[in-house]
Amino acid sequence: MPRVWEVPVHDSTRVRDVRVAAGSAAREAGLGEHRVAAAELVATELATNLLKHAGGGRILLDLVDPPVPAYGDERIAMVQIMAVDHGPGMPDTAAALRDGYSTTASLGAGLGTCLRTADDFGLHSTPGRGTVVMARIAPPPSRGTTGPRPVPLPVRAGGINIPLAGAEFSGDAWACVRTADRVTLMLADGLGHGPLAARASSAAVETVRCAPHLPPADLLRRLHGALRDTRGAAVAVAQLDVTAGQLHFAGVGNAGARLRRGDSWQGLVSRPGIVGAHLPAHLPQQQQTWTDDCLLVLHSDGLPSRWSPGPAAHDPSPDPAVIAASIVRDASSPARPVRDDTAVVVLSPCPSDPSS
Repeated sequence: MPRVWEVPVHDSTRVRDVRVAAGSAAREAGLGEHRVAAAELVATELATNLLKHAGGGRILLDLVDPPVPAYGDERIAMVQIMAVDHGPGMPDTAAALRDGYSTTASLGAGLGTCLRTADDFGLHSTPGRGTVVMARIAPPPSRGTTGPRPVPLPVRAGGINIPLAGAEFSGDAWACVRTADRVTLMLADGLGHGPLAARASSAAVETVRCAPHLPPADLLRRLHGALRDTRGAAVAVAQLDVTAGQLHFAGVGNAGARLRRGDSWQGLVSRPGIVGAHLPAHLPQQQQTWTDDCLLVLHSDGLPSRWSPGPAAHDPSPDPAVIAASIVRDASSPARPVRDDTAVVVLSPCPSDPSS
């Protein structure tokens, strides 16, 4: 089930809690002690930065797949560490990553240390809105891997999953799976909260991993059968044919979807119902052209229906998980946190510059 570690950081006593949570997440991911120590170091630096520069915030730890979809049954669990704040923001993020740069009486090596230690690193900051910093820690490459590797697809996926009121399990879950030149992205919102809702969304993830080749409407029908002995879920499924440049979408329930093309946004419509309980007889698939300026957002109903994309969603460089976290941050505040289990997942083109 989708375990999430959420630690509010508003005083120095919570830095230790963040470090302990990072160690727990890394061990649950099966990482060796060297990578466990790396996760603990990065999480500690990010928590300390929240106190120094933003007056506090929160750390979210989750086990995720790599941002570039893996092929077939290949599975690599990475520890994703996300620091989110509503602080003053950074006027110059490039300078903030240089060792020695500091706006406080410190050595100015925190973010630089995270950048060097993490396998993936992302940062987006908006003055007056706050900052999102993301780091992923991966296991070392498997020595048993042989043979040619499939050519990476020019898209990447990432997301954020926040349980209601700091619960241990989120009732939301998402998956992104590659088959040949197609990428299937699924988000499930299990009915209610807690372990029973998480059981439904986890069953949806496992079903998608077993049948990602199915078109979205057929995959929803497969999911309907797989979720019959659970509470059921609202589910959104998008499938991108990279070669044809076509995106197909189908959804059931109140899982939301928006597609950005250039500067314009379009909502993708789901049908009423509950996967696993009440499936519509007719499941139309929407088809949209996918180009290099597109970006897709799937989200559960923990995000307000009138959410604003914000600056990160119009910037081509951030990691998709950073975009997802920025969307959630801008839709909430320290006084008005998310109202439900909240998952947001983003599919976006890979940057043309590999160093981005």
